[in-house]
Formats: sequence, C-alpha cells, structure tokens
Amino acid sequence: MGVAGKLWASSLTLLVAAVGWAGSDGTSWPTYNGDLGSTKYAPLDQINKDNVSQLTLAWQWDSPENALAAKDRRLMTFAHEATPLMADGVLYTLTSHCVAAAMDAATGETQWTYDPESYKAGRPTNLGFLARGLAYWTDGSVKRLFVPTGDSRLIAVDAVSGKPVPEFGVNGEIDLTQGLRRPIARNDYTVNSPPIVCRDVVVVGSAIFDGPSYMEMPPGDVRGFDARTGALKWTFQTVPQPGEFGNETWENGSWQYTGNTNVWTLMSADDALGFVYLPTGTPTNDWYGGHRHGDGLFGESLVCLNVETGERVWHFQHVHHGVWDYDLPAAPVLADIVVDGTPRKALAQITKQGFCWMLDRVTGEPIWPIEERPVPQSTVSGEKTSPTQPFPTKPVAFIEQGASVDSLIDFTPEVREKALAIFEKYHGGPLYTPPGTDKPTINMPGWAGAANWNGAALDPETATLFIPVKRAAISMLLVKPDAARSNFDYVGRPELYVQGPEGLPLWKPPYSYVIALNMNTGEYTWKTTTGAGPKDHPLLKGLNLPDLGDLGKGFPLATRSLLFLAMEDENKMFYALDKGTGEILFKMALPVTPTGAPLTYMQNGKQFIVLAGGGRREPASIMALALP
Repeated sequence: MGVAGKLWASSLTLLVAAVGWAGSDGTSWPTYNGDLGSTKYAPLDQINKDNVSQLTLAWQWDSPENALAAKDRRLMTFAHEATPLMADGVLYTLTSHCVAAAMDAATGETQWTYDPESYKAGRPTNLGFLARGLAYWTDGSVKRLFVPTGDSRLIAVDAVSGKPVPEFGVNGEIDLTQGLRRPIARNDYTVNSPPIVCRDVVVVGSAIFDGPSYMEMPPGDVRGFDARTGALKWTFQTVPQPGEFGNETWENGSWQYTGNTNVWTLMSADDALGFVYLPTGTPTNDWYGGHRHGDGLFGESLVCLNVETGERVWHFQHVHHGVWDYDLPAAPVLADIVVDGTPRKALAQITKQGFCWMLDRVTGEPIWPIEERPVPQSTVSGEKTSPTQPFPTKPVAFIEQGASVDSLIDFTPEVREKALAIFEKYHGGPLYTPPGTDKPTINMPGWAGAANWNGAALDPETATLFIPVKRAAISMLLVKPDAARSNFDYVGRPELYVQGPEGLPLWKPPYSYVIALNMNTGEYTWKTTTGAGPKDHPLLKGLNLPDLGDLGKGFPLATRSLLFLAMEDENKMFYALDKGTGEILFKMALPVTPTGAPLTYMQNGKQFIVLAGGGRREPASIMALALP
C-alpha cells in the first residue's frame, strides 16, 4: 500500500451536502461537547470582556457520591469528571457512581435522582468510580437519557420522571458485556464516557483494563443501538476479522486474541452526513507488540462509520503498531473551513503527542499533506515496530516532541547539572523512540498528553481552534513478567512522572498553555501560558522568571465574546481570555478543583457557566458561575 493508502482509506462513492457548525444555540447544551461536532461553543456574550471581572459563584450542587463515599471508604471516587447536559431548563448529570440527577438550570435545585446501584458490583477497572456523563435524545415528544454504568450497562431513563424506560432493552437496560464476539471477564470491562446519539442510533464505546497479564483481552468493538427499543443495529469490530477490511494488518493470527483497541473517550458525529467518528485506542498491550505484528488496524485510528449501518466509510491510522499508549484521547472537532479559497468540510483531531490532524470529514483525505517518515526501531526480542510513522506537514506539532539534553531545564548552571545527572538514568530520543529493557525510555509527551480527553474548543465564526496543552513526560521500561501468571514476553513498567531536580520539572517550560490555531491557514496565532508554575521554588529564588505554567489539564469553552479555561491543578483556577490575542482578562479560584469540561447557556435571562469539580479528597460538586 502506498503512502496515501497507508495514511487513509475511503469507501465513499458519493459527495454529500455541506453543513455549518455553530455550536449550541445558547438556550441548551444537549450533548457532551455542546453539539455533535464537539465544538464546545455557544453564541453568547452576556458575559464579556467589560463585565467578566464581576463573575461569581451563583450556586453549588452537592453530589450524592459524597454521602456514599462517607459511609463506605471503598466507594471513594477517582474524580468528578461529568459534564452536565441542559435541555428545556433542566440540567442532567451523572455522578462518579453513575447516579443520574436532574436539577433546575437556574437554581441547581434537585428535581430527581435515579440510582442504578452499579457500584454494588465493585470497583470498575482502570480508574475506579468514574463517569464523564450521559447522553440526551428526543424525537420531539419522548425525552430520554442514556446512562452508561460502571458495571457495563446502558440504561434508558425518562428525562421527565427519572424512571427507566421499560420498552428499551430488557426492563430499560442492556448488558454491554453480552453479545461481543467472545466471552469477556466483566471486571476487565466498563463504560465511563457518554455514548453519542445520531439519527436515533446510540453509539457506545468502552473502557478496558490497560494493565493486562494476558494477550486475550476483551475486544473494544463499538456498537450502535436503536434509541427507541435498544435493539442492536450494528457492531463495528475494531480488530478486523477474516474477510473484513484490514484483517491482513494483523500478522500470525493475532486478530484472534488481541483485545482493547477500544473507544474509551468521547466521539463526534455529523447528523447531515449520517457519520460517526470513532477515536480508537492502543491494542493489547500498550507497550509491547511482539504478539501482534503488523500495523494493526484499527488501533490508534480515527474511524468514520455510517451511523445507520456501522459500515466503515474511511479511516486514518495515526500510529502504526503502537507501543507508546498514544491512543486518540479526544473527540474530533468538526468545522467548515476555507483553504486557499476552497470550502472544506473538515475535522481536527488533537493527540497526546501534540499533533492536530486536519482531515476532510467526508472522505478522510488530509487537508494538508501528511508524510510517512522513518522513526527509531525497537531492539527488543520479538518486537517488530513500524519503520515509519505519519507526520503532518501542517499544522506543525503544538508541543516540543522527544527528549534530549537540549530539552532539559537550564535556569542556572546548578539546576542544569542536576538535570543532566538525572537524564543519564534514561534513554532519550526523538518522538516514537520505542521502550527498551536495559533502562527506562522517556516518552515526551507522555500518556497524559500534550492533549487529552479534555479536548479543544472551536470558534466557528473565525475557524479558530483553542487547544489546551500539558507538557509532561513518563518513562517506560519493558520487563519480563512471571511466566506462570502471564503469556506476554514483556510488559511495561511505567514511571508516571519523570521528576527533575528537587521536585522541579525536568524540562524547559511552559508546562501548561493554551494555543490558538487558525484552521483556514493551519497556522498558530497565539500561545498563552496558564499559571505561575514552580517559579518560587528554592532553586529558582531571585531569578524573576515569567509564568512557567501549572502542570494541569485545561478544560476549554468558547463563546461569542470570550474563551474560558478551567484548570485542573492545585490552584483551581478559572480563566477568561481574549479570543483574538490570548490575553488573560480575568481569573478566579474555584471552591473545588475543576475536573470536567464547562458548558454555558441562558436561563431566565441570565448566562450561566456550569462545570463539575472535586472528587478524590474534595467534595464532588457542580458549580454555576454567573454575573451578580
């Protein structure tokens, strides 16, 4: 297969009509990211640069998960990551224990709660008790919520009464562990991101255990269910079986047992085209592919499906034969842009390694050329990494990639020497340097990004994409597991955060920032550091440094007037920025750490900005900000 064929493949034979993307209408927020195109945008300007300094906490909702965790420490949650939905003056949310709740959008007063008691099945895999939200659907008369649970059920709940819908599935629910192409262990499988609903089809992904001891893991197949009845409409097998497109990319029969390759994050859709876009993860296991030679479609790919049939329309694999856990972490953002005078129906897919893939959302063709470039090769026994990986020619990466001595902090000669001594304990190298067995290899960026599931926000009026960026590395060492407890040749032993001298980051700043991309030109227009960072560290005393950036995840929200950013870091900051320049116009500390993406809407003549926070060691809550 040639370069273009290796990068993307399409089965389209027809051209389809265009659709504009303008975010929510400002009176509702019916999907997780505001609209099916994941723009995180609303055309509101009641809160603007002239009055944003008056922004204050209007109300705060206490999550039921706090009382549950207080009674039983085994029910402590990971983080309160849900983004509520808003329709007809009602906010709908999901707690970390998968308790659905409805509240008045103006006051936060609870109207009903529904508890499926999924937590009684035990702690879900990977991150434990965690839920990023639910999905809303209406046909104009019926109003439903689709609730994914930690014990792998999909429950349809009446949005008005808060009761399960008996005609959906079996008594209102579907057991998602059933009906896959092979039996699975329930404790390896869960769902913690909301489904997406397009053309009356509920599309559901999954989260699968990321630290397996065996090659035979649950398949990450994606399924579409009828929104009215719960009947299965289709299954897309993310590891193609014999006779399916891409099966030949799984060598030596590895398609038979390899699992994961799942959609754990958010998805996007285009209702006019009838397409749903799936960002997939790394196949089993994340760090060693000696048992799954070949490029491994559809691992670490963006896959476009016909939402009514589940048939592949096109795909783009952004990592071949991944061994870095560079799964696609966020929903692609859909945008109508103009490139060199030609209108394009586009999408932007941000990645952990700091790329923004710009593709035609109808055909999958790159907006600008993508090149297959040689990359370092593994020397580990049994491994066979891909000789090349795709690199975009435009936009360029929005973060420095790879780890070298030139990347190390050098604020003072003393700090530099300490950093060099630490760096000698690791292998460095450019992006896509594979892990080894003699000493840890640094991945820069690491598995938390550059970008992650917090995603990006779009201003459709200017075709500007706002990308929050985190600069952090991990290291990885391959080790032989106990042969009595594993059939892998190697598994990964990660160091989750590579520490620098005396707790400083090992790398040059900034450590967090937001960057603006003009999608029409593929050029960045501004970059703003978010947070002071460690500039008051004793080793940096008296240097009078600029802001270095707090090492945290940023959740963006765009409106007609401003860009907002909630930072998941120890300072709990909420920022308002000028969209055109990136100037920080206002910031305020929130009562608890923001841990979910914000939304905005008008209710009773007032603009609210609502976001989740807390969990872990803080009370989980929903916070509403507004003008006095």
